[in-house]
Amino acid sequence: MSYTNIRTIPRAAALLLAGWLLSPTALAVPSYAQQTGLPCTSCHTIAFGPGLTPFGQDFKLNGYVWNGGKSDLPPVAAMVISSFTHTEAAQDGGAAPHFSPNDNGAVDQTSLFYAGRILEHLGAFAQFTYDGVAQRLHWDNLDLRYADKGKLGGTELVWGATLNNNPTVQDLWNTTPAWSYPYVSSALAPTPAAAPLIEGSLAQEVYGLTAYTMIANHYYIEGGAYRSLPDRALSVLGVGAGSVNRFHGVAPYWRLAYRFKQGPSYGSIGAFGIDVHQYPGSDPSAGTDRYADLGFDAVYGYTRGRHGFLLQATQVHEVQKLPASLATGVVGQGSNELNSTRINAQYTWSQTYAFSAALFRVYGGSDPTLYAPGAISGSASGSPDSRGYITQVEYVPFGKARSWLRPWVNLRLGLQYVYYTEFNGGGANYDGSGRSAHDNNTLYLFAWLAI
Repeated sequence: MSYTNIRTIPRAAALLLAGWLLSPTALAVPSYAQQTGLPCTSCHTIAFGPGLTPFGQDFKLNGYVWNGGKSDLPPVAAMVISSFTHTEAAQDGGAAPHFSPNDNGAVDQTSLFYAGRILEHLGAFAQFTYDGVAQRLHWDNLDLRYADKGKLGGTELVWGATLNNNPTVQDLWNTTPAWSYPYVSSALAPTPAAAPLIEGSLAQEVYGLTAYTMIANHYYIEGGAYRSLPDRALSVLGVGAGSVNRFHGVAPYWRLAYRFKQGPSYGSIGAFGIDVHQYPGSDPSAGTDRYADLGFDAVYGYTRGRHGFLLQATQVHEVQKLPASLATGVVGQGSNELNSTRINAQYTWSQTYAFSAALFRVYGGSDPTLYAPGAISGSASGSPDSRGYITQVEYVPFGKARSWLRPWVNLRLGLQYVYYTEFNGGGANYDGSGRSAHDNNTLYLFAWLAI
């Protein structure tokens, strides 16, 4: 996903704004419905993405290759998200280059997808995006996967491999960071200065290969590794040279989960992690910093008749070892930690109307060098702590079996409100320039169209 350039902020301090600046959009693309011959409601908890039903999880697990539709069109689709953003207090100098201090309309992003079957066992989700806020064209999420079925000692299993560019983008449960709630949010509102590395910092700046298996339809195991992309590739792909701190070696990634389905109930519980060694500023002379992220997640869903309920929770703990950044003066201490908590619940009626609410919290060790004072984005206390709540109402009129022009017209209209009780370590005057956490409360109205 696209996000504002934060590389002028020390990388260790940011870690990362990206998951907050524009939460990645997990997408229901019409080409999948065209390929399978099924309405979007088969795969998604709402008629137009992003939460996945157990059938939707299996479609992704098996490589996006299931078919059944009658169309011979290629699996391509397009999407546009437009929005209006209001914050409780204006942002002096503008919310972003070429935008006003407050009350901004925007075309957040326009995307083109290749999403569907390539060969019998090979499928893809490939997205290219024009970011209307940053005004740049770039590659977006990529998940190219091979999958097959087999048996081991009489036990059925699905096995496969995925080549992707965003750790957790390949995940099935919409709890890990790449697809986590609220799926869309404003790129024109202030956002907390800190988040664990896995929560967006590596998106589109790395490439990785992981292998996975689902055993007996319950036990999911995945492992692999990621590398940082070279500057030349980043430039060609629109991300920008120098946008990622170069890795030392590879970064191992792993994922374990147990899933269940019993009548109208379904869910999962699991863990995931990544271990990254980086050269701060991509300069190897001072050595490396290490970020070890460990996450736990759970989801419970219930569907009966026209009623649907979904509860999700994620906790990430990051251990930071920062000798290189300490040697270069970027941080004030050689080790630290950072934590992130997200819990959200959603009720849907007839897969058309949805109400959701969430709480979030980021907290960790203070470092006045790393988290320095500064208007809007700074911390007067040297603390990364932020917390608040999100409420959202949505209307999704299409995507059903008898919808108009199914599956090619899909619309999601939403109103989101973000309320902060703490921002970058404080309530009143958190930044040292007189701004309060409540000043960053955000009203976000969006229209999300896929064709």
